[in-house]
Amino acid sequence: MTFHVHLANPRGFCAGVDRAIEIVNRALEKFGAPVYVRHEVVHNKTVVEELRDKGAVFVDELDEVPKGGIVIFSAHGVAKKVKRDADNRGLQVFDATCPLVSKVHLEVIKFADQSRETILIGHAGHPEVEGTLGQYEGSSSRIYLIETLEDVARLDVVNPLALSYVTQTTLSVDDTALIIGALRDRFPEIKGPRKDDICYATQNRQDAVKELAGHCDLILVVGSKNSSNSNRLRELAERLGRRAYLIDDESEIDPEWLKEPVNVGITSGASAPEAIVQRVITKLHQYGAIFHPNSGSPHESVEFALPGELRN
Repeated sequence: MTFHVHLANPRGFCAGVDRAIEIVNRALEKFGAPVYVRHEVVHNKTVVEELRDKGAVFVDELDEVPKGGIVIFSAHGVAKKVKRDADNRGLQVFDATCPLVSKVHLEVIKFADQSRETILIGHAGHPEVEGTLGQYEGSSSRIYLIETLEDVARLDVVNPLALSYVTQTTLSVDDTALIIGALRDRFPEIKGPRKDDICYATQNRQDAVKELAGHCDLILVVGSKNSSNSNRLRELAERLGRRAYLIDDESEIDPEWLKEPVNVGITSGASAPEAIVQRVITKLHQYGAIFHPNSGSPHESVEFALPGELRN
């Protein structure tokens, strides 16, 4: 069989993911194993397995880290209480929280200090959401988590005149715009951040999928099942009327997907290594793929600094 393949640009690692992985690698180089990481440093199975092989130990809670040990907070961020617990246990902490997540944290802290009620748009149970909710302390007001338009309709706030909102950084851009619009309709005095919370990488990768959907029947998203931004890419492709599958690696490609004459688009989430994309490409070559030049711009100039103690 013969089919055509188009690659999305940009795709793959963003600056926040690059920084988080580099923090773990440099901590291992400087201090040796074990280095403890609270939760998956980024949501990608391959990345986590590779770091584990180097000596990183992934834990759910800080009480699994020996007193005085080295612990790294994941790119998704942590609640204030987690930071206090680390201090109380005498842990050496390296914070790999993405700076764009930290920006949301600072917004929530400011709203709490101003005794403004705050609405967080995000997915319940996601580590980034748990960390953001955990910034809202020391206020007599409340923070509310919503996920859908239906949540907006049934939301009951105490003071709509002192109300703000923030968002998870890896949401669907289009869905979030609809929810923010509904919030503004229902609460005309609501205030949001000066700059959108959804990160540049999430926006760029969703825009690239929209471009792929213009000329592809099938879109493969390389990324792990627990990756929020990867799932949003798959959902977006499906919403645009394309068949779409989220795959961890080339082993999950089903040849049945390729039997009909198809144009295939390939993209990857912000936590998916390019090496896996290349393995997917190799596999599709074996099935008879004809590759076309990349569309879009691959270059993203954003870089985030490492903690001073881990810089060369």
